[in-house]
Amino acid sequence: MPNLGFSELMIILVVALLIFGPKSIPQIGKSIGNGIREFKDAMSGKKHDDEDRKAEAESETYKIDEK
Repeated sequence: MPNLGFSELMIILVVALLIFGPKSIPQIGKSIGNGIREFKDAMSGKKHDDEDRKAEAESETYKIDEK
């Protein structure tokens, strides 16, 4: 696999900017980051489901409402 230098990375970034546009680049980066985080969590055995997070948030809201 060839090494990528600075000029090659700049060409790739410019092409991505032309294809996707400046508004969608941050969204793409965020989704890639979330995918990498989920993959790392799955490989390490951590379990963070959206349902677990929602249940925790609802239980905290319920505790606040009781006070």
